[in-house]
Amino acid sequence: MLKALVSILSRLPLGVHYWFADWLIYPLMYHVVRYRRKVADKNLRDSFPEKSNQERRQVARDFYHQLSDTIVENIYGYRCSDEEMRERVVFAPMDEVNRLIDAAGGGIFMLAHMGNWEWLASVQQWVSPGVKELNVYRKQKNASMDALMLDIRSRRGGECVEKQRILREMVRCRANKQPVTIGLISDQKPRPEVTRTWVEFLHQETGFLDGGEMLSRKFGYPVFYAYITHPERGYYKCDFRLIAAQPAQTQDGEITTAYARLLEENIKAQPALWLWTHNRFQWKRSES
Repeated sequence: MLKALVSILSRLPLGVHYWFADWLIYPLMYHVVRYRRKVADKNLRDSFPEKSNQERRQVARDFYHQLSDTIVENIYGYRCSDEEMRERVVFAPMDEVNRLIDAAGGGIFMLAHMGNWEWLASVQQWVSPGVKELNVYRKQKNASMDALMLDIRSRRGGECVEKQRILREMVRCRANKQPVTIGLISDQKPRPEVTRTWVEFLHQETGFLDGGEMLSRKFGYPVFYAYITHPERGYYKCDFRLIAAQPAQTQDGEITTAYARLLEENIKAQPALWLWTHNRFQWKRSES
């Protein structure tokens, strides 16, 4: 039922979707339901103490507009052609990225909840032919929503793999001499008792997932950060910035810390693009 509804709504022009975002979704989330407003306001206050209250309120409003756009864009993208998606999500020149991936037999893309992160699955159209895209995901509790998200995330040629299976799948691909890219959204909060890397991030000591670092060092795959910009409504640009070409030669925590630094830079450049409703700073190092 849910998939059928999305399929029907996806036929509407993008301008109609944005009308719903502006006049229905945004007012409901920001003014009526006040969806996770306390979390977002606290995150912004603690992350940008140098900004005035008025400036932080403007970032909050811009963020909820962006979140509303992301919702309708993902519905529209369900039937969006590959040609149109290549125009809407542009990846910066990929020559060097593809060269490093081809040489190593794989690569790690460390992503974040920036802009429309679901549309980044279209990267499959930009990597070298024959490279398989594996996107790590967490299974949804609702079966209908899980089926819908798997469908949306795999429509551009990538394959969704649950995080518990990704190591096994990478080993299988290497045994079959199948080059792969691994997409990891790495800005979720790890539980403090399993956190190995803590970084001063947006004025707060913050724990980071180190799965990207562990996998890149184990397999020798170059690791990149997906730096997102939003030049205009409905369009995004992704620049894969190299974190480590030879991850085995890095120190413990070096790759994860570099990811955190690039994410912080990305957020400061366009703060409304990050997912501020996530309770990212819930746990502190003292709790580990």
